[in-house]
Amino acid sequence: MANDSLTSVHRALRVLTALGSGPLGVQAVADVLGSEKTQVSRTLKALAEEGFAERDPLTLEYALGWRVFALAAAGTDSHLRRTASKALRALTRDLGEAAYLTVREGSSALTVLSESSGHGIQAHEWVGRTTPLNCTSSGRALLLGLDADEVAAILPTGPLPGRRGAPRTAAALLKRLRQERPAGHVVCAEEYEVGLTSVAAPVLGFQGTPIAAVNVSMPSFRLTPATLKRTIAAVITTAASLSSNQGTDTCRQEPGSPER
Repeated sequence: MANDSLTSVHRALRVLTALGSGPLGVQAVADVLGSEKTQVSRTLKALAEEGFAERDPLTLEYALGWRVFALAAAGTDSHLRRTASKALRALTRDLGEAAYLTVREGSSALTVLSESSGHGIQAHEWVGRTTPLNCTSSGRALLLGLDADEVAAILPTGPLPGRRGAPRTAAALLKRLRQERPAGHVVCAEEYEVGLTSVAAPVLGFQGTPIAAVNVSMPSFRLTPATLKRTIAAVITTAASLSSNQGTDTCRQEPGSPER
């Protein structure tokens, strides 16, 4: 009995793996697994009942269900927080400036982790605070992998906030994102706060879209062309490392890929 149960578990996992390549009919799944069609059909029905698979009523093909993606999202968030904490400490040791991890919350960027530098003058403690998406480096980094319609749907109505040089309309923001996307990072010089410059790059999830942003902020008076170049390189490297830890193929899906 125990062996039969274990075999069923193995079959279910193999079926889910097969569906990871895209929707398939029962016979197609059976062919991929080299299993009997009746066994595969029973497994697919059980997975569909629990939300791990879903059947298209027209094509009769099965695809991965909502529960798979819910578990993946929860696991990604937990894993990211664990790995990001260590990465931010290393980034701060390397650059001597405060480092942050930010996620999108509605039409704002929410800072969830931070690592302070040893400087007497440094960026504020941002954990738990939200900031605009359009005029902060982390906010725009969170938008780099989205297409124009997705960005427009996220933005609040009316004029956007920001200081000098910040894109204050949806059209201006989309134009800025098109300019920043090929580089895979964002630099904001006092667009949100006087005297503060920040650099950010997106962390990509398993689907290749931004799930977070790594950000380093510093007083503008400490910034030189050399330190900016070094900061950009370090932030991009850290974000790419965190992306690879989420199961993202960064060679296949670069942060600076064109709009879909």
